[in-house]
This record gives sequence, C-alpha cells and structure tokens, in this order.
Amino acid sequence: MENRTNFFHLHLISDSTGETLISAGRAASAQFRSAQPIEHVYPLIRNRKQLLPVLQAIDDAPGIVLYTIVDRELASLIDERCVEMGVASVNVLEPVMNAFQIYLGAPSRRRVGAQHVMNAGYFARIEALNFTMDHDDGQMPDDYNDADVVIIGISRTSKTPTSIYLANRGIKTANIPIVYGVPLPESLFAATKPLIVCLIATTDRISQVRENRILGATQGFDREHYTDRAAISEELKYARSLCARHNWPLIDVTRRSIEETAAAIVALRPKLR
Repeated sequence: MENRTNFFHLHLISDSTGETLISAGRAASAQFRSAQPIEHVYPLIRNRKQLLPVLQAIDDAPGIVLYTIVDRELASLIDERCVEMGVASVNVLEPVMNAFQIYLGAPSRRRVGAQHVMNAGYFARIEALNFTMDHDDGQMPDDYNDADVVIIGISRTSKTPTSIYLANRGIKTANIPIVYGVPLPESLFAATKPLIVCLIATTDRISQVRENRILGATQGFDREHYTDRAAISEELKYARSLCARHNWPLIDVTRRSIEETAAAIVALRPKLR
C-alpha cells in the first residue's frame, strides 16, 4: 500500500516570540509520520485587536491550535472561539504553571515574555555567542582555556552548528578541525578549564555529506581525496588515536541531531569535573 502524507494546519499563537510553541508543536508532530503540519505562527499577540484576525485565519483554515497566552481574557477568547469552530485548542503553558503554583504555593506573575528578560543570563548567552564565533574553525587559539567546551573533529562532523547551539545556552565553545597529520595547537593541550570532546561519524556518512557540500572555487581543492572513503577512514583513525592518547571523549554524530549532540556534550560536563 502506498504511504501518503496528510497535511494539516497547525496554528501557533504566542504573546512572545513563539519559540516555545514551535518547539512543542514540532516535537508532537514528529510522532506522527503520516501527518505533516502546515505551520501558521502568530507571535506577539497581546490584545484583542491583534487576536481577532488570527481567529479568522483559523476559521479559514481549521486545524490544531496551540497557544501560550498569559492574559486570561485572551486565552478564554481563544478557547471559546475554537469550541465554536470545532477546533482543538491547547494552552501549552497552563498545565505547567498550575503544577508550579501548586508546588510553590504561590500564583504566577503572568508576565508576557518573562523568559526573554535582558538579565545576567541573557548577556551571558550573548558573550558565549561572541566567543564562539570568534573561535570557530580553529581561530584565536591562544585563549582556548577561556572556553567551557572545545569541540574537535574532522571536516563535516557538525562542529560549527553544535558550537553555536551550545553558545545559545550560554556555553562558550570553540571548535578546531582535525586534519590528518597536522598537529593540533599546543594551547589546546595546555588548557585545563574546558571539556574537550571529539565528534566522529561513519565513513559513509561523512563521505555523503562531503559529496553534497557546496564547494567553492578554492584553488588546488582535491575533491576526489576529500570524499574518498579510504582517506576518510584514515582521518577517523587519526582522530580516534588522538582522543585515546589524551583521554578525550568521543561522540558519534551519525544518527544524532545537533540538539542531541549538544545534549550529550552537556551531559558529559559534570561527569568530567
């Protein structure tokens, strides 16, 4: 029997940026292989005037409604109108806030965008992002000891996107390419503060990614050697030997998303302290 993908409308209404909703909606949608969401994101909805056109859009394209609206009046209006339209609606944060209120014995402040306040944590994330961009692909090797994490690995093991993801969580991350036969910077071996972790993948996976890479017009670039499986095997063998010699942990990213790789790195940090 032919597998067909069904599409449905997923309406995401937020009084803030909508990031929480997007993550929740995609996490739930991923559990249904035969259904693909058509996302409609409505951020910064904070009054009735802004909400009414959104409700009309839902009526025009019925589906599932997820929302994070802390204003009780607006939340009630969404629920009432969705019932009238026969559309399922879920206030994503309300069950969580209720659990917090019961446990803490205090009401929530119901402040819009509270998670995006420009506090010390926010500026720490900005600092981590700046550090990570400055230390991408082996740049500025003299201050690796200021990093929280240093990621090493051969080409196409997702070092840069993983570093940026960690930086968004406030973790200063540098990344260094491992090139067969080329020594790593001495400053890396002298660093005592950061967790040093190596990303690897299967030979086939790396070759596939390199084949699909959009190559520039770099003079002297050897595409055949870059994608050759035997050469990649040697690169991986060299990376593994470096890690074994220095007792650096390895993470295989072959079947991991960037988020899963970052989570594995975060999990390693307390274990190695």
